[in-house]
Amino acid sequence: MTEQNTTISMPLESAPHRGHWRSIWRRFKKRRLAFTSLMIITLIYLLGIFAPVIQTHDYQETNLRKTQQGPSSENWFGTDRAGRDIYSRVVWGIQTTVIITIGTYITGGLILGISIGLVAGYFRGWIDAVIMRLGEVVSSFPDILLILLLAVTLRPAVVDFARSVEDSTGISGLVSSGIVDYLVIGIALLPLSWFGMMRLVRGQVLVLRDAEYVQAARAMGTSTPRILFRHILPNVISPVIVSVSFGLGGIALAEVILSFFGLGVQPPRPSLGVMIGDVTARTGSGSVSVLRDHPEQLLAPIIVVWLMVFGWNIIGDALNDVLNPRAR
Repeated sequence: MTEQNTTISMPLESAPHRGHWRSIWRRFKKRRLAFTSLMIITLIYLLGIFAPVIQTHDYQETNLRKTQQGPSSENWFGTDRAGRDIYSRVVWGIQTTVIITIGTYITGGLILGISIGLVAGYFRGWIDAVIMRLGEVVSSFPDILLILLLAVTLRPAVVDFARSVEDSTGISGLVSSGIVDYLVIGIALLPLSWFGMMRLVRGQVLVLRDAEYVQAARAMGTSTPRILFRHILPNVISPVIVSVSFGLGGIALAEVILSFFGLGVQPPRPSLGVMIGDVTARTGSGSVSVLRDHPEQLLAPIIVVWLMVFGWNIIGDALNDVLNPRAR
């Protein structure tokens, strides 16, 4: 009598397959407003990425004979009070926003938020309690107040450290290139990005940690990091994508607000917030109102900021409907 071994295969993961994402993309494209918003956001980000190529003038170049001029073939968006080309400064300002938003969200929202959320939800107990209490303490402060406080407190220390590195190593340009500003703003914006993502991921992991495929992986001796990042993480991607789409707009707006108050990127590096603040700071003077005579100086950066924030919100709403099975 021959014995026959039967192998029972148990699913160790239920990560969304490629056809699943193609189906999501097809449903998303049917939402015309969201798809148009995605195209506009992509165009704006490409303008920022390729700013050195598509600029028409050096953003620091001044021409006092052409101050406060309207749009023309030479200066598409006109010039400011120093005779600088507004179009070139806008595309470089977009690059500043792109660098800060993407860098901050990758480090804070994705790497830090997802990793801590996986650990807190999977291990629970005192680890979960410590992480949650710490996050609640941070989130109890008003967002913009905490961001302003961190930016003001960190800038002098980071600038002094960067200058000491320049003096000791002979490397120049750490402060003038804007790297220090990016670092300060990125750290200041971390509280706005990590806790919300961590709490979202933690809630999903609390449900998935007891799923059958996770229990099967544990029974087979699979390591904890592999369970977290190979079996659990793929199944929380959908809410993470929705959170990222909303969060990028908020981070972009926060960066503009910081620069508006003079706590973000410092001149001569262009920033959309600095451009808005430079115009509005002069509207109360006794001279002719800039807003009345040269609205393009204010409209150009404001429209770009509005398109980014509005576009990400529309994309987030559409993704929430597309990725939510109950909404289909």
